[in-house]
Amino acid sequence: MTEILDLMTMTHKALRAVAEESMRRHGLHLGQNLVLAALWEQDGRTPGELAALLNVTTPTVVKMATRMSASDLLVRRRDDADNRLVRLYLTDRGRALRGPVTGDRESLERHITQGLTGDELRALASALAKVRDNARSLGAPPADHTDEA
Repeated sequence: MTEILDLMTMTHKALRAVAEESMRRHGLHLGQNLVLAALWEQDGRTPGELAALLNVTTPTVVKMATRMSASDLLVRRRDDADNRLVRLYLTDRGRALRGPVTGDRESLERHITQGLTGDELRALASALAKVRDNARSLGAPPADHTDEA
């Protein structure tokens, strides 16, 4: 019986659709918000660092960074200490999206969890983290795409 897996798949599809629409309002592709969030937390990360953090391949991050650079969300700069490394830095436009994108994500989360008690929210977060970790433990390589691709 795959009731849980089927429910999670259908839930993922429904959430992806509304999340994509939410990000489009800001001129973003779904997935780019994750790159922005990582850079809001620590600007100047390398594509490899972002790939590890987001569980995608480095070429995926490079492709995203190219699109995001063309959209004036970030810039690439050589590392001062190691010229072989490229670091990604937010532009003013990328930094300015923090409030609106975070606000939309928080609003979406409140809407989709409407009616759940605090205990249910904590249990859901705990269960989803365990499911995510169990899925990762199966040894699948990082994704070679993001939702934007």
